[in-house]
Amino acid sequence: MATTSGTACRSPRNSWGREHLANLYSLVVLSTIMNDAPDESDVLTRALTAVGTLGPCRAEAAYLTLDDGLTRTPADWPRATPHLDAQVRSLGGQDGPVTVPDREWGWSLALHSTANALGYLVVSAPSQPTDDEYFLLRVLAQQTAAALTHALARRTERDRNQQLRQLSEDRAATNARLTTSVSELEHQRSVREMLSDASANDGGVQGIAGALHLLTGYPVAIEDRFGNLRAWAGPGRPDPYPKPEATLHEELLQDAARRPRPVRVAEQVIALARHRGEVLGTVALIDPEAGVGEEERFALVYASTALALELAHLRNLAEVELRLRRELVDDLITGTDDASAYARAAAVGHDLHGPHYLVAVQWAGRPADDDFVHAVGRSAAGLRMRSLLARRSGMAVLVLQGRPQAKALHEAVGRELGSPTGSIGVGGRCDTPSEIPRSFQEALRALEVRQRSQSPHGTTTFDELGLYRILGPGGSYRDVEQFVREWLGLLLDYDAAHHSDLVRTLSQYFECGGNYDATAAALAIHRSTLRYRLQRIREVSGSDLGDVDSRLNMHVATRVWKVLGG
Repeated sequence: MATTSGTACRSPRNSWGREHLANLYSLVVLSTIMNDAPDESDVLTRALTAVGTLGPCRAEAAYLTLDDGLTRTPADWPRATPHLDAQVRSLGGQDGPVTVPDREWGWSLALHSTANALGYLVVSAPSQPTDDEYFLLRVLAQQTAAALTHALARRTERDRNQQLRQLSEDRAATNARLTTSVSELEHQRSVREMLSDASANDGGVQGIAGALHLLTGYPVAIEDRFGNLRAWAGPGRPDPYPKPEATLHEELLQDAARRPRPVRVAEQVIALARHRGEVLGTVALIDPEAGVGEEERFALVYASTALALELAHLRNLAEVELRLRRELVDDLITGTDDASAYARAAAVGHDLHGPHYLVAVQWAGRPADDDFVHAVGRSAAGLRMRSLLARRSGMAVLVLQGRPQAKALHEAVGRELGSPTGSIGVGGRCDTPSEIPRSFQEALRALEVRQRSQSPHGTTTFDELGLYRILGPGGSYRDVEQFVREWLGLLLDYDAAHHSDLVRTLSQYFECGGNYDATAAALAIHRSTLRYRLQRIREVSGSDLGDVDSRLNMHVATRVWKVLGG
């Protein structure tokens, strides 16, 4: 198939006829339509469609010059082939012939603006077109180039307008962010100033709570690491303030310590006051409606930092006091003020709030050295007893939180030491540190009674002593024993000689208030047996149970006899 230029071997010029004028008019209309096309692809599609209306020619493909070279446009035009693509790219922006299968003539019309190559319009015909037909194709190419120029200009304008709109939106967004940032910085500045002033003006923990309440509008609770309330600001303070269960509270602290931000627990948003990795307390916003936002959380975090510094300062003061005075337990035993005791106990990790009991521990044949004291401490810890431990006057002394498991402690220490030959005395309950000296004296009294009893190894609590409390430590046990012998001696001797239970029967009779039926039931004997024993008691002791003085003395003697291990 031979190809020639549109100017070579042209047919004689056809006369201008009606058909030619109609084609020119169609091109004028097409030019108007293409100039209004929305984009370059639509322009080229209309040009390709118009080729077949101008004579025997056929549109093969159209190409648009983009940044990355010539691109077939539209890409799905049915007659375009990769071979044709390669021919067009080889023309270098100029008109030129192309080969098209089964077509004698093929031509690539370059589309130019005044300065740039815009693309190509590729056409073919079964034979070389006439001059008039080629003229119409050239006019179509020029109009297509003009329409592409307009479409490109409109696209450039649209892109510029879009960029301007985007710039305007970006500027508005930037201004909004700047406004927000300025507002946030102003809020953060006010937070820092108020909390710093609260700390600097000796407001202490309560000052921090008050400042945080003013900043956020939420009620504020500050607790020590054990869950005891240190300060409250705002409405709705619980009375009494609930004390959390120790194990659950410790788990809460550990969970919160793993989080980088404040955590919500039920109706509270909590932040930890940590100093050098150690939790000293917590500060919480009371937020039942879950309305706390980022500004409130920032204030809460900053307050936790201020609180950590304040609590660390308070603890340092307590530690200095602790170093300047005797050991904490010694001071508690001898007596110290409550506020100092609470702070010093917290400094060593013990919560001194709530009921405590003093426990004195001695073991036969074991000096109260470090090994012994540590064994007692391990035993108490193994029973989950929270305690303060010290060595004093040949014994181990425990300040136990909550009611002690005295018998379990005796067994645990016995296992630690490999011997059950020990004595434990437990003092009465003390609810404040100022009551600890009294509880310690009671523990010593209970320990002394246990060691002087017929069963010296075991535990005795001060509450069990009953009337035996009338003698303080160092009292005359000889007088006590003489009193028991005076009133019960004959009965004790009789029981020992005859393997009887007259003293136990008498004791139970007194405990039942002289009621025959109750006494017989308690002793699991018949009423007549009880009557016989009471008669023998009168005969052996020579005492009249109906006499008020005799009855009182014998009752006291049986009580002492029981305490001494009867």
